[in-house]
Amino acid sequence: MGWMTRFLTAAAFLAVGAVFSPETFGSKSIGLHSPMLITLLKLAHLLCFSTAFGAALWVTFVGGIIMFKNLPRHQFGNLQSKMFPAYFSMVGICCAVSMGAFGYLHPWKTSTTAEKYQIGFLLAAFAFNLTNLFVFTPMTIEMMKQRHKIEREANIGDEIGWTKNQEVAKKNPKLSSMNKKFGMIHGLSSLANIISFGSLAVHSWYLAGKIDLQISLCIIPVSGDRAFG
Repeated sequence: MGWMTRFLTAAAFLAVGAVFSPETFGSKSIGLHSPMLITLLKLAHLLCFSTAFGAALWVTFVGGIIMFKNLPRHQFGNLQSKMFPAYFSMVGICCAVSMGAFGYLHPWKTSTTAEKYQIGFLLAAFAFNLTNLFVFTPMTIEMMKQRHKIEREANIGDEIGWTKNQEVAKKNPKLSSMNKKFGMIHGLSSLANIISFGSLAVHSWYLAGKIDLQISLCIIPVSGDRAFG
């Protein structure tokens, strides 16, 4: 199934949801905003937030770890160098759209303290992704390429894991120094990513508090004689 086919399939299901949504059709306008606009803004916020949160969860805690444990290290690094710019771009755009939609629905002057905090958390997630995209990721990729060059000279890098690198670094000051530089920048990038993910996680708690899942209890009346046996 090609990319366009997948997109059209998702769009078709979205259209079905819109048709059967009582909130979108057949309602009267509320104030200056139509129900259609409000619903579209809510949809944009929810889809973009869930995409950003899901992508961050997968890349940070699942996909990256699986790839590191199963791919040769240089192959893993080269794959990450292609994936991370796309990842940070997508999450950054989703955070921006989610923040814009939420801010439009909750103007700053009339927002509650909790709503202002949410705008702040979404802004933090957006800012840290932007920092990773334009600062830490380019630096990390450049240092990775330099370290790969040193490792190829030492005939390592095609193995899985860090064992060979650590063994050679004990006898190779150049590789040891590059490991420290790479580790520092990579650590800052990871920290920025974790803070961004944490900000999204906090917002998910706020959204959970807004979901109304009512539980219907079926109470069967019992006569007085049967109630006590």
